[in-house]
Amino acid sequence: MASRPELILASASPRRLALLNQIGIDPEHLLPAHVDETAEKGELPRKLAARLADLKARTAQHKARQAGFGTNALVLAADTVVAVGRRILPKAETMEEASSCLNLLSGRAHRVFTGLTLITPSGQKRHRLVETRIRFKRLSTREMEAYLASAEWRDKAGGYAIQGIAGAFVVKMTGSYSAVVGLPLHETAALLAGDGYPVHFNWLNQSSLTGV
Repeated sequence: MASRPELILASASPRRLALLNQIGIDPEHLLPAHVDETAEKGELPRKLAARLADLKARTAQHKARQAGFGTNALVLAADTVVAVGRRILPKAETMEEASSCLNLLSGRAHRVFTGLTLITPSGQKRHRLVETRIRFKRLSTREMEAYLASAEWRDKAGGYAIQGIAGAFVVKMTGSYSAVVGLPLHETAALLAGDGYPVHFNWLNQSSLTGV
């Protein structure tokens, strides 16, 4: 009988790891996949999210094999893209970029696309793309200045993190909250369970520990 697969999370994001931990999953390996996230000419936001998730998964699998492990591992990768219409918002690295993002998002609806790729030990790929729609309130100058001063926008797609201060800006959301944070939990659990990863194992252990 084949041993159960290990899990490689192709990310250094503490948010993605925390989301996996939330549903009782603790990856055996964390293997960040640093890739060029520049959109190709004319590339749509949903295509970019899917392509980068695939590229991250393939990069992490290659790194694992080079390091001599991961032959019986599932490789999980995700990428999140924030867009207003067809316009892809950057991961804000400067206050100017963050300010531009806030001005675009203020009082408007936007979409967050989260691509998800799982590579199985046999090399098969499973893909999911989750779209979430969000509307921000109209931000006052004071709110924008205070948020920019917080520096919470740094290295965040679209210049914000919904689980942080910017959660106060959200008027309406349709879709997956966890996908906006960085990892759609429903789709992730379904993909992993479908390929033999014991998603529910720790749930049973937790039940026995709490006496439920």
